[in-house]
Amino acid sequence: MRALGRLWKGGGALAAIARTSAANLLIVLLATATSIVTARLFGVAGKGEFSAIQFWPTLLAGVLSFGLPTSLIYNKRTHPAHGSAFVRAGFLVQLPVCLLAGTVAWICLPAWLGNYPDSIVRVAQWYTVLALPMLLAANLLSALAQSAENFNLYNGLRLYVPLSNLAGLAVLWACGKLSQQTAAVAFLVTSLGVVGWALYRQRRELARNRTDGPADRKAAVRSLFGYGGRVYGVELLGTLYSQCDKLIILSLLAPREFGLYTVVYTLSRTFNIVQTAITNVVFPKVTGLAPERIVATVSRAFRISFPVMLAALVPGVLVGRWLLGLLYGQAFLEADTAFYLLALECVVGGGSWILASSFNAMGRPGLVVLRQAIALALTVGLCFALAPAYGLVGIALAMLLGAVSRIVISIAAMKIVFKAPVSGMLFSRDDWRFLAGRLFRTAQS
Repeated sequence: MRALGRLWKGGGALAAIARTSAANLLIVLLATATSIVTARLFGVAGKGEFSAIQFWPTLLAGVLSFGLPTSLIYNKRTHPAHGSAFVRAGFLVQLPVCLLAGTVAWICLPAWLGNYPDSIVRVAQWYTVLALPMLLAANLLSALAQSAENFNLYNGLRLYVPLSNLAGLAVLWACGKLSQQTAAVAFLVTSLGVVGWALYRQRRELARNRTDGPADRKAAVRSLFGYGGRVYGVELLGTLYSQCDKLIILSLLAPREFGLYTVVYTLSRTFNIVQTAITNVVFPKVTGLAPERIVATVSRAFRISFPVMLAALVPGVLVGRWLLGLLYGQAFLEADTAFYLLALECVVGGGSWILASSFNAMGRPGLVVLRQAIALALTVGLCFALAPAYGLVGIALAMLLGAVSRIVISIAAMKIVFKAPVSGMLFSRDDWRFLAGRLFRTAQS
């Protein structure tokens, strides 16, 4: 227990990964609890309608990031003297983006949600316009915390949003006022409070170096948007890849199917906790290091985490159907096969993102853009081919095959570009000795 306590309180990468993994677990549990509450109270079709309301600002925030959060991390680590100028430039560009995107969304949402009731469409319009700027601001604040290696604040920002959202649902239910409309309002209010808290916590970082001259500010903006433009393709394709399944379901299937899919998709994300934490911690840690150290560190992180998460799938699959019925109700059991496929997709896709962090850390995001473009084209094509005949199972299978293509392309790119041997990315006898040694040193310190 003492060793675990020292690991938890430590300041190294292993401690940061442990704390971020714990935060990821809590976030997934909160998301699952929120999904259970809304599924139980709104029903299958009602759950699909509420998920449609929440979907659009999440999609647009990913599309309109312009690579700025990742660029902020990269530039603050490589050019720390201009840190505040990077932050201010990132926030200033988001304001006109939010106004333009909100206007377009307001006009287009009635067509995008043509299969949904008018009352749901109107709520989705208001929710998208108001939630989009908060999501963009939260992404920049998270990146600022990551760049400073303030993972406590980073994890707090990610954790408090779903926690406060769930608390808002509980209050509405206790008052007998819970509906899709009131739940959307509660999410807006609680998320605004968390963003305000994060701004207050980082007020000193945001106010630092305001005396930079015009030349310094211009150079900072050029660096921020220069790298952001290169990495934006990665993030845009990543967003489209992660959301294309939902877009296709919204366009081809009914709200009931969307409700079923969002439930099993949320539950399947439980298997991505550790890999997401590794990606979030490793990227800022290795950025700026020598290429050999970046490849070695990222490869080791992949080799250790991937087999562990594959092993964790076994008990998850064994109890998956039982949990689905217990937590959500018998009506959701028809989506159990899609859950199994999405759980495997989650682990495979998580491993591919760990490998992708090496390309971003070395300033080579174009390689990830190519990977994402190939995987996206394959996944979308398979979705349209399989969804009409196989429904949600076809969508989930297409997602899994797309994830497999991403991990294969990543390994091939590391071998071709960085001359990293394939065997060195898949297995090393020294990994577990390395991990045991790190744990032992942490316990002794």
